[in-house]
Amino acid sequence: MEIVGQIEDIIYKNEINSYTIAEFETDEETTTVVGYLPFVNPGDTLKLIGKFVEHKEYGRQFKIDTFEKMMPQTLGALEKYLANGNIKGIGEAIAKRIIRTFGEETIHIFKYEAERLAEIRGISKAKAKEMSESFIENWEVWQIVGFLERFGIGAEHAKKVFDLFGTKAIEEIEANPYILIELARGVDFKQIDQMALDLGISYDNEKRVASGIKYGLIRSTYNGHSCVLKDNLIEFVRNLLDVSTENVEDGIINLKVKNEIVVEKRESLEYVYLYAFYNTEAEIAFLIKRLQKAKNVKKVANLKVELKKVEENSKIELSEKQKEALELVNDNNVTIITGGPGTGKTTIIKNIIEIYEAKGKKVILAAPTGRAAKRMTETTDKEASTLHRLLEIGKIDEDSLYKNTSNYEGAPIDADVIIVDEVSMVDMFLLSYLLKCIYQGTKLVLVGDVDQLASVGPGSVLKDLINSGEIATIHLDKIFRQAAKSKIILNAHKVNNGEPFIKKGEEEDTNEDFFFIKEISQEKMLAQVVSLCTGRLEKYGNYDFFQNIQVLSPTKKGMLRNKRIKQNIAGTVKSKY
Repeated sequence: MEIVGQIEDIIYKNEINSYTIAEFETDEETTTVVGYLPFVNPGDTLKLIGKFVEHKEYGRQFKIDTFEKMMPQTLGALEKYLANGNIKGIGEAIAKRIIRTFGEETIHIFKYEAERLAEIRGISKAKAKEMSESFIENWEVWQIVGFLERFGIGAEHAKKVFDLFGTKAIEEIEANPYILIELARGVDFKQIDQMALDLGISYDNEKRVASGIKYGLIRSTYNGHSCVLKDNLIEFVRNLLDVSTENVEDGIINLKVKNEIVVEKRESLEYVYLYAFYNTEAEIAFLIKRLQKAKNVKKVANLKVELKKVEENSKIELSEKQKEALELVNDNNVTIITGGPGTGKTTIIKNIIEIYEAKGKKVILAAPTGRAAKRMTETTDKEASTLHRLLEIGKIDEDSLYKNTSNYEGAPIDADVIIVDEVSMVDMFLLSYLLKCIYQGTKLVLVGDVDQLASVGPGSVLKDLINSGEIATIHLDKIFRQAAKSKIILNAHKVNNGEPFIKKGEEEDTNEDFFFIKEISQEKMLAQVVSLCTGRLEKYGNYDFFQNIQVLSPTKKGMLRNKRIKQNIAGTVKSKY
């Protein structure tokens, strides 16, 4: 739906992407609006397109899909707009005088007769010109949002485009529409390509082919890849642009000469990288080897004595593999500890903390996500933080980080030992940034399971570091007795080994904490999920759907989409109680 009104107050605004929460006044009501609103200030008149939603904490809100800035429709609204501080040299007092003097002619005066502003007391001719230029510039900025919407580029990217090109943005884009491909993630290439073809660009134009190649590489990064096979890239671009193999190969050569891409040969295959991605991989290799080769100044003397103390204190006898892992950490500046669930990784982390803190060393714990950091804190009784918080990069624009990693120089981390858990979820850019922040001589311990969740961002750093054979690595494969009582853990290992699940009654000394229910219809599967969430699981624990159960759905459409499952469960709970 569409609503028209005025921004009364801005409650919150993200300075990087302009995500905004604001009070919005229409003729009918004042409501809260949420969405991307670049270049918007209190007093602005907007036409918003979106829908009303019900937020579970904040109630009714209007969620913005797109918006259009409009010239204020009344003199009161125009005065408020002029006084909002966005136009150079105009405050509340001057805004009142301008409206009182020119009334309905105010906008015309600003646009076409700027010198007449000097008729007002306190405004010189120079100041009048400056005010007019500022007013017109603001108006031109507004047009960028609407212009970009035509190409599937949301308002959240408009500020980035304006920061790069200023008021000449539309002119620059019309001259070369393909520049938009690199400015915003997820843009509609076909729309931009059609615009370029309509402007007269030929099918085999060098800019068009280069853009198609870079678009193919960017698309691959959305799926977590840092590079692609050259033959696959050529085939993708040929089909995308309807051009010849020779056109694409020439484009690859031209981009390589300009240092925009890198082609790397491995054995008989060639891989193509965006330049920033290749640089980041090379940077990781350099930084991690430099850290590895630094003097081992944090080494603990008489480690075997310390291990005995740890065993006595914890009353837990360490396995040979766990002792080997602790010796590996002590003997190396960079160590990888890997293994499936229940293989003793957490015990090793706790022992590292105990041994090094007893020697007065500072140990820092971190993980890639808030959930993983919380779990690490719970299992070790020591505060862990997310990597973003540790590195103070919470407000960095991800698109910029992916393109300009070499520009980021973080503050060194004050620690003797840094332990990072769940490293399978760390992407190449985050690892690069972490390595830049580590002092030479600090020990880095990377803990994770390559069969766990992969990173959302590009790269498979844990797996690649292990496969390189360059980093001291310990593989834990023994499932400890306590963990072996869980069928979840046993079945996780069976899946990784390509074996079928443990059937009911096959293992006597295990908990009934794992069930596999096979259904061939969506209707039956939905009924099973609803039944499990609204009573059947209660005999296995105090499971309340709204507090203790998480449902993961494989689809966003159809009967098994999240929203449909929630509605069915909520309806069942309501009718039951």
